[in-house]
Amino acid sequence: MPSSRSLRALLPLAAALPAAAFAHTGVDGHSHLDFMTGFLHPLTGMDHLAAMVAVGLWSALAARRAGPGLLWGPLGFAGMLLAGAVLGLQGLQLPAVEPMIAASLLVTGLLVVTRWHVPGFAAALIVGMFAVFHGLAHGHELAGSPSALVTLSGMLAATVLLHLAGLGAGWALRSANAWLPRAAGGAVALFGVALLARLA
Repeated sequence: MPSSRSLRALLPLAAALPAAAFAHTGVDGHSHLDFMTGFLHPLTGMDHLAAMVAVGLWSALAARRAGPGLLWGPLGFAGMLLAGAVLGLQGLQLPAVEPMIAASLLVTGLLVVTRWHVPGFAAALIVGMFAVFHGLAHGHELAGSPSALVTLSGMLAATVLLHLAGLGAGWALRSANAWLPRAAGGAVALFGVALLARLA
């Protein structure tokens, strides 16, 4: 069981969730789009940052052993994010993009909490399905910009680094008290609930 001191440390995080739910801003408001703009976007858009780190956390926590299998989830997410962004640049419209982004936080947070182990390809499909909607949102924001591909490459680079950060944190937490990774996953899931409530 977590100590009262540990619980007090988590209270500011819980209190910050409603504010964080309003923290994401798109890249289309920038007058100058380049690699660095794209790179910084996932680091400042809390919905994207939380989802990408959570994918890495889940991949490490649910893994049965170290090895290339750890990369199925991150590669599936990054690959489908890119595919979705390219489709968005081409003008593809799908319903419920924002709710699906919010749902991705709920689902990935619960995956971290449960440490649900699935075969590698299935892990890639699960997170990849949601990554398409993250990518579509980016693609729609960048459509028509002459710097779209450069900006998108920056986003993809930051995505990979966030996945790696999540993998590293998840691997370190494998031997920690069970409540700690569950608290991290629960915070991500609650963030998703907050975003879904905002969109309702």
